[in-house]
Amino acid sequence: MKKYFTGIPCLLCLGLFFGYLGYIMGVANMMNTIMHTAHDLLLNTCFFLMAVCVITGALGQIMAKFGVVALAEKLLRPLMRPLFRLPGTASLGAVVTFLSDNPAIITLAHDKKFAAYFKKFQLVSLTNFGTAFGMGLIVIVFMIGQGFTTAPLVGLGGAFIGCIISTRLMQHFTIKAYPQYAVESACEQAEEESEDQRLTQEEEKKSGFMAFLDAILDGGKEGVNIGLAIIPGVIVISTVVMLLTFGTGKSGVYDGSAYQGVELLPWAAQKVSIVFEWLFGFTDPHVIAFPITALGAVGAAIGLIPEFVHQGFVNDNAIAVCTAMGMCWSGYLSTHTAMLDSLGYRHLTSKAIGAHTIGGLCAGITAHWLWVLVSMIG
Repeated sequence: MKKYFTGIPCLLCLGLFFGYLGYIMGVANMMNTIMHTAHDLLLNTCFFLMAVCVITGALGQIMAKFGVVALAEKLLRPLMRPLFRLPGTASLGAVVTFLSDNPAIITLAHDKKFAAYFKKFQLVSLTNFGTAFGMGLIVIVFMIGQGFTTAPLVGLGGAFIGCIISTRLMQHFTIKAYPQYAVESACEQAEEESEDQRLTQEEEKKSGFMAFLDAILDGGKEGVNIGLAIIPGVIVISTVVMLLTFGTGKSGVYDGSAYQGVELLPWAAQKVSIVFEWLFGFTDPHVIAFPITALGAVGAAIGLIPEFVHQGFVNDNAIAVCTAMGMCWSGYLSTHTAMLDSLGYRHLTSKAIGAHTIGGLCAGITAHWLWVLVSMIG
């Protein structure tokens, strides 16, 4: 009987949600708006995002195959211990998640040769560290594609600060709850493979042109997979958020057009607008929809940006803040549980989420004040 009773709250919530929308917009208009918005998101946002993912995926593979990733790791390694309290090898995690997505850090963490450099409190903090850089290249390239150049780079700086705060807080919470994790190794030390051992005979025989061609094709194929994976989030989450964010538009009436809504989120944001204006410099309450969406999926969040630009809701400051919070949060509510579970530390999920919530807020605040500083200098 329990499963039947759990269905009742679900039906009530769905009934209240669609009943509220239908009451304000009209049932027919609501249904048409949902379909038209989802269709337009698929054609004009999802496929654009997939193209971005293909290009960045190919670029990432080229950099990995021809030593740019190794060079970046070597340059970043001296920063790891003083800033993040992590061994130098963790810099590889920042690079791979920046080029792909935050779960890529878990693939590295499962490698015993990689994990052998970490204490337990450091290994679990990789979920926060990697997430803060997740889909970073895609987010930045997408924002630049919308006509913004300097602001996304300022946002990258904000995400970097948010990452430091989130990672350090996660380590603090973990050691406070489990002091033994501060000294226990994540796994036994293993012999480090030499570079010659890692290269297969087939790779050694390939010409530079063939290696370049393979990198483009393999990276592009991975980009297609990422692009397909973010389509459900963009369509479902963005459609719901837009229904709660936008109003009637220029028409002034509900006619079933795409991107109409009931403006519930801006109404709520206006009640505390002074907080968002001081912390993030948002001049329009509609923009608050971006960080809310980024909690679940950053792909869905950046799907909001083209319409925000079209409606004139965002400026350079907002783009800097959205880039920082989009990168830092990067859908952590939907990935942290699975990532920690795969590492065997599910009991630390609440600590990771709490630390990352604070880190993302700090990323947005930092990006705002960095942009203020850049504007003053400029």
